Amino acid sequence: MPQGLIMFKDVSFEYDAMRPILKEVSFSVRRGAKFALMGQNGAGKSTLFGLITGKHKPDLGTITIDPRTTVALSRQVIPREELELTVRDFFQKCFKEKVYDIDPRIDEVLEVVNLALPKEDERAAFKDRIVKSFSGGQQARLLLASALIQNADVLLLDEPTNNLDVEGIVHLTNFLREYRKTVLVISHDAEFLNAFTTGVLYLDVHTHVIEQYDGNYNDVLKDISARVERENRANALLAKGIQEDKDKINYFAQKGGNMRLLAKKLRDRVEEAEEEKIVVRKEDRTIRSFTIEAQKDLPSEVLKLTSYKVIKNHAPKEVACDMTLRRGRHLQLVGPNGIGKTTLLESLASGHAKGEQITEGVKIGYYRQDFSTLDFEQTVYDCLLDAMEEPHDEKLRACAAGFLIDKELLKSKIGTLSEGQKGLVAFAQLTLMKPGLLILDEPTNHINFRHIPIIAEALHNYEGAMIIVSHVPEFIEQIRIDEILDLAKPKK
Repeated sequence: MPQGLIMFKDVSFEYDAMRPILKEVSFSVRRGAKFALMGQNGAGKSTLFGLITGKHKPDLGTITIDPRTTVALSRQVIPREELELTVRDFFQKCFKEKVYDIDPRIDEVLEVVNLALPKEDERAAFKDRIVKSFSGGQQARLLLASALIQNADVLLLDEPTNNLDVEGIVHLTNFLREYRKTVLVISHDAEFLNAFTTGVLYLDVHTHVIEQYDGNYNDVLKDISARVERENRANALLAKGIQEDKDKINYFAQKGGNMRLLAKKLRDRVEEAEEEKIVVRKEDRTIRSFTIEAQKDLPSEVLKLTSYKVIKNHAPKEVACDMTLRRGRHLQLVGPNGIGKTTLLESLASGHAKGEQITEGVKIGYYRQDFSTLDFEQTVYDCLLDAMEEPHDEKLRACAAGFLIDKELLKSKIGTLSEGQKGLVAFAQLTLMKPGLLILDEPTNHINFRHIPIIAEALHNYEGAMIIVSHVPEFIEQIRIDEILDLAKPKK
């Protein structure tokens, strides 16, 4: 077997005795390979990236990376301390040594991620902007660009399509198709993965081992399903034989003499057969169907919007409008990255902005794409308890279990959870809250693809007022949308 660029040999890693991530894992990635890293939310996919970059050290086993190999990681979120940096300093921070020709490199890489740059004479000022002044979608592109600008031998992409619009995903896909170096990518976007990956590393959340497959995302799902079916059939045949032997044992044991000896031999055979039973691979569990109940006594008119701000040519502009959102109506906000969708949602959620009037007494449930509405120092249990009008331990635990939040996760601080688990906590919180106005900013980011149809069904059936932003057409198609407000084409 040829030497891999990245090799894991019998690697084990755990955060503590209750949170094992890897158990004696071995696999290799050859130079130039393009792999998808799959697994359930919370399985430890981002942790695996941390082991490759050296952020984490294995408890047992060895990780070997070919000497002089450079590794670049595209993170899921920008750390809070980096939000205060200028664009230029944000990219300079990607390098160990100062890069003197950083500006043209930034221009080039922002073209790749399809982040619109101003005219030539305004680009220096653009690079002096503070990172937090950009929208969530633009920040996602900056994160991606910060990995690409390093031109590393190994590119680790953690949910790179989150917050990217269709055009941005097309740009990234084309870039990765042509990329001649090694790529490992975590994503729940099947179409995106199928476009350029040729293999899959599957991190099983139950066994904590990595299964390595050839083929794309769809090929692997078929392989796994076929394997589970074969294993179930083999176990069914074994079970049938075991039961027949048990029936004979009961009969022979009562006869005495040589028959008892035969019964003993059969018992030994049954024990061997029991040991031969295959441990069938557990498929990723999905969350249970759920309902977000609307606030009781919700008034007919929930929101009145007379104006809002958009960003045009990198400057804010006030736009007049006349829109009323009523109980039971679902509004979708659309427009390119950076036009002001998230800013408008934040403004609405605060309930104090000019041009926006939310009827008094309306309870707002706000799903933010960066989960900053959650207190990362709070335990999951306390977070969900605070969402309830009246505390009820049994209802809280039943709701949490439906979102795959077990008793151990309930004790965990929110800051220790994976991004996907934070998303499920946010939905559990909204379910217990029973809001009158639901505001959702990219609610599929970080969420396992298996959960998305269930979330879409819950939103489709929501009977309060709802405002949603999403760049995932397949998700939006499953939800009842009554009105669309396009910030790029305001109504006259």
